[in-house]
Amino acid sequence: MRTKKRLGVYAGSFDPLTIGHLWMVEQGVALFDRLVVAVGINPDKRCTFPLEDRLAMLRESLKRFRNLSVTSFSNLYLIDYAQQIGATHILRGIRSASDYEFERAMRNINGDLDSRICSVFLMPPRDIAEVSSSMVKGLVGPKGWQKVVRQYVPDPVYRRFLKPEA
Repeated sequence: MRTKKRLGVYAGSFDPLTIGHLWMVEQGVALFDRLVVAVGINPDKRCTFPLEDRLAMLRESLKRFRNLSVTSFSNLYLIDYAQQIGATHILRGIRSASDYEFERAMRNINGDLDSRICSVFLMPPRDIAEVSSSMVKGLVGPKGWQKVVRQYVPDPVYRRFLKPEA
């Protein structure tokens, strides 16, 4: 009999949220009793969308999930943030061999820092395995980009891309 609640944290820049991220969230809410989707703020990373916009797009895109909350954290390692919120698991996605190498190293470091928090890795289905925030942002610009980008992002993100200041 399991008594401890499984709290997962899924963190990223979500700049912007993609259908790949949505797939990860759908899996996470099924795996854990509660899932925290957290925007990690990296001061060295130049983001396309301000934090407030990313949080708003996440909240609107994920509002159908009842066992989920959206937040942000900064100046912390993910493992420290996970400890702070009482997470039992860290959810990560692996799309490629290079993702695997990076995530394996991070899992080992996180395990050294706190072996009680388990890393869970998911591989997206083939049809969305190549979708990333960087790829989506790279598609914006050429004639007809709106039709192309539309298929890779949820509605709130697409609408934000259509705003002139985006």
